[in-house]
Amino acid sequence: MSVSRRGVLAAGMAAPAFAQGAGRPLRFVPQSNLASIDPVWSTAVVVRNHGLMVYDLLYGLDAQYRVQPQMAAGHEVSSDGLTWTITLREGLKFHDNEPVRGRDCVASIIRWSKRDVLGQRLDGLAEEITAPDDRRIRIRLKRPWAGLAWALGKPSANMCAIMPERVARTDPFQQITDATGSGPFRFRQDLFRPGDVAVYDKFAGYVPRGEATDFLAGAKQVHFDRVEWKIMPDPATAGAALQNNEADWWETPLPDLLPLLRRNRDIEIGVINPAGNLGVLRFNFLHPPFDNAAVRRALLPAVEQRAFMDAAIGTDPALSVVPAGVFTPGTPLANAAGLEVLTGPRSLEAARAALRASGYANQRVTMLGASDLPVLQNLSEVAGDLLRRVGFNVDMPGMDWGTHIQRRNNRGTVDAGGWSAFCTTWEGLDVSVPGSHQPLRGHGAAAWAGWPTLPALETLREEWFDAPDDATARRVAEQMQRVAFAEVPFIPLGLVRPPQAWRRSLTGIVRGGPALFWGVRRA
Repeated sequence: MSVSRRGVLAAGMAAPAFAQGAGRPLRFVPQSNLASIDPVWSTAVVVRNHGLMVYDLLYGLDAQYRVQPQMAAGHEVSSDGLTWTITLREGLKFHDNEPVRGRDCVASIIRWSKRDVLGQRLDGLAEEITAPDDRRIRIRLKRPWAGLAWALGKPSANMCAIMPERVARTDPFQQITDATGSGPFRFRQDLFRPGDVAVYDKFAGYVPRGEATDFLAGAKQVHFDRVEWKIMPDPATAGAALQNNEADWWETPLPDLLPLLRRNRDIEIGVINPAGNLGVLRFNFLHPPFDNAAVRRALLPAVEQRAFMDAAIGTDPALSVVPAGVFTPGTPLANAAGLEVLTGPRSLEAARAALRASGYANQRVTMLGASDLPVLQNLSEVAGDLLRRVGFNVDMPGMDWGTHIQRRNNRGTVDAGGWSAFCTTWEGLDVSVPGSHQPLRGHGAAAWAGWPTLPALETLREEWFDAPDDATARRVAEQMQRVAFAEVPFIPLGLVRPPQAWRRSLTGIVRGGPALFWGVRRA
């Protein structure tokens, strides 16, 4: 089966058919345990994937990352750009068979606006969010915002999941306990065993759109009655389950296991999400040595993105993309402005000379790793080695991901348990636009770990929000990239495109998005 760009994924298996043994569910091994069922409260990718099965969104992105109506039939914007009136399409139902009403959407938007980075912008701009009637939502703004529909429809964390009003009234800083949605699958909370299995049944009351499936836009056609997520933290166990026909689909096979899986004629390997994950080397702006922009810039002549990507995901060129700027390669705002600092001739000597000229005083550099996450650990190992070769005094303590997360929130010096630098990845859709691009923020103490204060980036971010057209938005993105390479809040390391593995008996899996389950059939 070929893996094409367009479309999106899918699956399920009906409760009656499953109970009577008349069919077999689609058996999926997710990337990790489903520790939360609230895609507004959590930013975890596994929770987002759960959310896109259970909930629907007002808008969806197509394969060119353009926003299209999903739950919405369409919208009208007033001539001054301040009032949006969104009309819901007919036939929308929640899993308890109650109709989706305007007030459900209003409560859902308000809850989301307290947690998401773009939602918080709406929270600050909105004069009023109301439901004039059951099929309309009215949003009055203090200033025009052309990107509002994109914000409401983006599938990355935190997503604006539409919930019943009674659920959406849950404090946004508390997790929901009721997973009633209106999406193509019902979450079987009665069968949920965290750390073991999560079960989703096809929702008979879901009415797909009439258009063809196009990434996260268009029809969400479900051809299975049930999907079972089997939690298998051990890669060897997951790989064996896939080979022995005890699982149909594995979301995150280890690169080391790919040669073995490829030798099995019943297994297909492919990249499903072209937006992938952008690797970043992040710096701590609060303490020496990386409080000095010249020290941060000194590394640029020596960074070889291909070396980082080969260590992270292997040498298969389909699994990574270089060069990469600060916006996700292949998305509309990706550009080459200033990129020569990473694509020009590489020179360790130039980096050493720049470091000597920067005033670096041999301060200890504590580089954080994550021993239980191979991609991140491998990126960190390459970064640590590069820092040493350039001339930094590097300390790289061993730690797992949980310890890493706790330590990188420490704002103290390295002697007080703090840190200097770390590597991680950001989901490609999150860092494809300035609005949701957390590593590109420069708002000081409120910024992502590293806490840079970079007023020029914040000013440009506001200009992007106010951009009247795509051409202006692209010009602003180019300016932001030039500033980013001068100030270096992070260094982009390349785009990781993790592969997925599935049995060839499944058809309809197409490249284009997260691990979702509509469109998939069993041959």
